[in-house]
Amino acid sequence: MEKRITVAIDGPAGAGKSTLARRIASKLGYLYIDTGAMYRAVALWAERLHVALSDMHRLEQLAEQAEISFVAGESTVLLNGEDVTHAIRTRAMGQAASQVSAVPGVRRAMVKSQRAMGLRSSVVMEGRDIGTVVFPEADVKIFLDAQAGERTERRARELDVPAQTVADEIRERDHRDRTRAEAPLVQAPDALYVDTTGLSIEAVEQELLRIIRARTSNGKERTQ
Repeated sequence: MEKRITVAIDGPAGAGKSTLARRIASKLGYLYIDTGAMYRAVALWAERLHVALSDMHRLEQLAEQAEISFVAGESTVLLNGEDVTHAIRTRAMGQAASQVSAVPGVRRAMVKSQRAMGLRSSVVMEGRDIGTVVFPEADVKIFLDAQAGERTERRARELDVPAQTVADEIRERDHRDRTRAEAPLVQAPDALYVDTTGLSIEAVEQELLRIIRARTSNGKERTQ
């Protein structure tokens, strides 16, 4: 039986986690799991049910009941069987997800779901606590980072909004992620630090693939 491989990619907003994790999962034939999308999905469900983001008990219930899944080889996100890929990608959902992810009960429910996914297949999972909380025994741990200015520019281009607005949001998000009591954003002691400042997506992708192949026995690129 082929060994299941877990690749954990952590880092702050704008470091390139989602893009790189998706590309690497495709190259290796692994399942890509965007944990941020899971929190966005819970936030979306809460909005639809008119649940206040301050209602921690109800948010925890939604997180426990939510059936969130991903489609291998795609960026599709399913919430209770519905394709919410585009609905969760708004700035509003991103901000709501940041608040939802700070709720301890929600994080516990999401971690349980994420671990279950990782036990079923080889995965590339990205987020903020993958290598420290979700999969502390991951085969490969990478902490992606970039200078604050570049992270702001990337996110501003992606969202097509003023850089100053994004800078304020990233600053707030970084503070919330790093100081929350439950699973704060920190680099795992055994994670490899990769600074993506000034590097192309292709260059970082090649470096991450090199790291993964060096640490696994079956990190071969999938042939089409």
